[in-house]
Amino acid sequence: MAGIVIRPRARILHGHDWVFSSELLKVFGNPADGDVISIKDGRDRMLGSAIWNSKSKIVARRFSHRRQELDLDFFKRRIAQAAEYRERRKVNPQLHRVVWSESDGLPGVILDRYGEQFVLQLTTLGMDQRKEMLVDAIREVLGGRNIIERSDAAVRRAEGLPQTSGVLGGEAAEAEFEICGVKFFIDLLSAQKTGFYLDQISHYPVVTEFAAGRRVLDCFSNEGAFALICAQAGASEVIGVELQTNAIAAARENAKRNQLAVRWVEQDVFVYLRAAEKAGAQFDLIVLDPPSFTKTKSSVRDAVRGYRELHMRAFKMLSRDGILATFSCSHHITDAILSETISAALVDARRSARQLRRFEQALDHPVLPTMPETEYFKGMLLEMKPSI
Repeated sequence: MAGIVIRPRARILHGHDWVFSSELLKVFGNPADGDVISIKDGRDRMLGSAIWNSKSKIVARRFSHRRQELDLDFFKRRIAQAAEYRERRKVNPQLHRVVWSESDGLPGVILDRYGEQFVLQLTTLGMDQRKEMLVDAIREVLGGRNIIERSDAAVRRAEGLPQTSGVLGGEAAEAEFEICGVKFFIDLLSAQKTGFYLDQISHYPVVTEFAAGRRVLDCFSNEGAFALICAQAGASEVIGVELQTNAIAAARENAKRNQLAVRWVEQDVFVYLRAAEKAGAQFDLIVLDPPSFTKTKSSVRDAVRGYRELHMRAFKMLSRDGILATFSCSHHITDAILSETISAALVDARRSARQLRRFEQALDHPVLPTMPETEYFKGMLLEMKPSI
């Protein structure tokens, strides 16, 4: 087996599963991109098996701590282990993330389940090369006949891969499921990412507990989940703001099918908030669920400016005892950064708030303490505190 020798202070020696190009000491055996390689330290000790890609900054991604080939039995075993964990954690059996990349020992593999339909996303070269084997494993372990590929994430460019999507098995049908009494109909081939924000499912009932009889503003509404569920919960008024035309169209259709009254605004959220604040708009519950503002450490400062403005304007428009549910899906925006940004925005808005709870990543998106990159989701529920 071809392989690499790593430098003494490489992250993989401290529990991480990635090797960066700057951590390479030596390459031996002339591996081709996508090959399985061995990882060794300077004393020739075996540290595991990995996928090699010289075109990426992450040149090796470990998937096993021993010598291991990427064959059908391996994929079946890993998918079965991932499925068993979700069953043990009692996640929704028909609506959940089945595989979460490195967290389940399958770097670059994301698999979501919507009833009898599965959505597969591949973001690493080695897994992309073994796509057919993965599909066979999904069929054998999970009984998946309808398998859709949504490998259209921009991150594939870092692996030298083109963006692609389509049907890998069976047929592409509209996914139908229910959350908090609202029926959703999602086109898995055109909806965001892998179809739906499954990482928010456990948070909808928490937020909508505060919706009855209140004026609700759902920012970055996407396909309208928070807005629709708040309307179902008895909100007196609901506004959903979203810039993407296809997402707002899907939200309107789901509102119509559920006979729910929501006013949809197709506009940039920042533009909407500035105008709404100027007009003196007031809300009792505001949801901020933006897309990731930063994919790199170098752009965190710009992202923080965006988060700060969002929160400042939201705080200014919240009623005396209003509620803010705010989320971040960027790994680089840590809990500490989010808390500091919210504190600064409260000062800017001249408001005070009580923290009701923190939101964490769902159990079907497991976090590895030794791999911070597996954790991206965080959030906070705040209640405005009247001035004393």
